[in-house]
Amino acid sequence: MEVARHMSEFTHHYVNTNGIRMHVAEAGEGYPIVMCHGFPELWYSWRHQMRAFAAAGFRAIAPDQRGYGETDAQVPLEAYTQRQLVADIVAMLDALGLVKCVIVGHDWGGAVAWNAALIAPERIERVVGINTPFLPRTPVKPTELMKAMAQGQFHYILYFQEPGVAEAELERDVRRSLRGFYQTAEDLLGALDQSAPPGLFGPAGGGILDRLPDRPHGKFLSSEDFEVFARAFERTGFRGGLNWYRCIDQSWEESTQLEQRVKQTALMVTAEYDPVVRPSMCNGMESFVPNLRKIVLIRGAGHWTQQEKPAEVNAAILEFLGDLQK
Repeated sequence: MEVARHMSEFTHHYVNTNGIRMHVAEAGEGYPIVMCHGFPELWYSWRHQMRAFAAAGFRAIAPDQRGYGETDAQVPLEAYTQRQLVADIVAMLDALGLVKCVIVGHDWGGAVAWNAALIAPERIERVVGINTPFLPRTPVKPTELMKAMAQGQFHYILYFQEPGVAEAELERDVRRSLRGFYQTAEDLLGALDQSAPPGLFGPAGGGILDRLPDRPHGKFLSSEDFEVFARAFERTGFRGGLNWYRCIDQSWEESTQLEQRVKQTALMVTAEYDPVVRPSMCNGMESFVPNLRKIVLIRGAGHWTQQEKPAEVNAAILEFLGDLQK
């Protein structure tokens, strides 16, 4: 079957890392590039990059992160702070016998990538953020800031805070939920109207699926691709991924002593039509990432940038990493 072919073209194995068993997919040999996915995704979100990086002479490494796919999902909420998620990556490098890597992150994986550069700088050679910029520590707790901004309106991250609520909604029909998330820029509510709030915000009341379209998934996924995600989340549910959101205040508390300055050479890839992580959020990033080499805007891309526009994303990253092979 096509799904099996897509899975088997990569090497799959498991490593014991930071107290959990982590599923890791790999392709190629050479300098290691570790890719961290977002919500609600899997290692499979990086399939296009894995092929391209392996062909270019790199070792592409994409784990299912804590709480996702075939990697363990811990029960306590405090198991999902950024320090724990970074520790997973560092211990994975240890298990693979790797001293350093380039780290690439999209969505929540972007937060892990930037935090890995801060928490374990000796292990991170370079950083690539996709959609998610480096955002310095806020003066108040993130949820307090969001509540002030929401002013009683619906805010999806605040909606995700109460354990069990979003799980119940999203797991009633996993495929409908994933179809709602996996939309292109043109399909997402409010994505192209800069004066309108994105569908993940807006008037109070209801759940998140009331704000996400109930229509076929975006064309960036084949039916076989969608099956990979659907089968995984039908098995695991969404709690692991949602717990990342529930730890944002604790992660903030744990970052008190961290210098908010990424010193590694970095690349930022933004998406023109991401409805949540807007390109404008990168404004001023150079103040905190002094070795930011370039900010690349991917035209026509929505939130799922590396899947929607893989050729453009791959070209930007490979150009950025070209001198590592010399």
